[in-house]
Amino acid sequence: MAAAAKVMAVASNSTAAASSCLLLKAPFALKRGSNALTFTTGRRLSKRLFSCNAIYNPQVQIKQEGQPETLDYRVFFEDSGKRVSPWHGIPLHLGDGVFNFIVEIPKESNAKMEVATDELYTPIKQDTKKGKLRYYPYNINWNYGLLPQTWEDPSLANSEVEGAFGDNDPVDLVEIGESRRKIGDILKVKPLAALAMIDEGELDWKIVAISLDDPRASLVNDVDDVEKHFPGTLTAIRDWFRDYKIPDGKPANKFGLGNKAANKDYALKVITETNESWAKLVKRSIPAGELSLG
Repeated sequence: MAAAAKVMAVASNSTAAASSCLLLKAPFALKRGSNALTFTTGRRLSKRLFSCNAIYNPQVQIKQEGQPETLDYRVFFEDSGKRVSPWHGIPLHLGDGVFNFIVEIPKESNAKMEVATDELYTPIKQDTKKGKLRYYPYNINWNYGLLPQTWEDPSLANSEVEGAFGDNDPVDLVEIGESRRKIGDILKVKPLAALAMIDEGELDWKIVAISLDDPRASLVNDVDDVEKHFPGTLTAIRDWFRDYKIPDGKPANKFGLGNKAANKDYALKVITETNESWAKLVKRSIPAGELSLG
């Protein structure tokens, strides 16, 4: 089949900026709250947030090759006519607690789209199983995708989440704003909470965030604000990801951290740690295996 190509600009309100290695101090201590796990100031931890050697251009374009819902369909990212990896080439951190988020699956859709971590330039494609395209059994109700320049290290056991090892993928993010976005959109988001999903023994973080251009973005700054202004959303997200494999005859997924959403500070801690793991990966301090670093 001849590949069909379509190019479009990825909208962003950000100005072009070179990314740099920024220092983020993040103190945490764990206590249990009534509605969520809360992390408050305790001993100081100094973590370095890496976002090196990447230039963020707000007019990054996406180029679609092939037809949607086919095995050949790919969504590539281009900057000044050159392909860049959405995983490695788009910076994570924009400053002031704001991060880039790349949409893989628009809300109210069910095609299981994901960055192809083992292909050159890591384009977005539809996931497959036994040669067949994968779909969720029902629509996902939020925009879903990845945080660039993060990686859940499969050799690293998380002592706070049942000793689970990372799932070898970028960190997932669930964006709860009202707009339905497009595949490949790059949004500026602020994290609000984190869910520690355990999928067949692997740790698969779900960061909950909102796009800065959402009308209610100014109202929500932490997990308790989500409960107030988006009542029931955190429970709905947890239950959706817990149950989506059941129709295929698989067991429900589990959640660590007391089966509750952790707060914003803990979400930032997860982002910082997985960004550090990504930096080690691309510097080849950790074996990449079949992962593409291009």
